[in-house]
Formats: sequence, C-alpha cells, structure tokens
Amino acid sequence: MEKSYMLPDRVYDVLKWLGLIACPALAAFYGAAAPLWGWPAPEAVVTTINSVGVLIGALIGASHVKARS
Repeated sequence: MEKSYMLPDRVYDVLKWLGLIACPALAAFYGAAAPLWGWPAPEAVVTTINSVGVLIGALIGASHVKARS
C-alpha cells in the first residue's frame, strides 16, 4: 500500500530545507548582524523567522502523520 502525503514530494523537500536549514540560519544571521548594522527590531525579526520555521515543521509533521495512518 502506497503512502499518501498531504504535501507533494517536492513541496515537502523544500519546506523541510526551509524549516531545518534556511530559517534557523537566517534567524541567526539577522540576530548577529542587526545590532552591528543598526537594522530594526532584531528580537522581533528573529522571533518571527523562528516562528515561521516552527510552522513549517508543524506542516511537515502533519503530512508525516497522515502518511503513517
């Protein structure tokens, strides 16, 4: 029996990369560079980026749970 995911494979792969690699790296970069360069609201931006990463993780998790059932 073939597993049925909520997300197409390509979308799953892109979201996984964004959630596991891109969002944390971007948040760390902005958090480190913002005070040095006077960029606005480092705490708010970093929290927002990390929240997006968590949302992506939840979408990936939901797709995985659906495929397991």
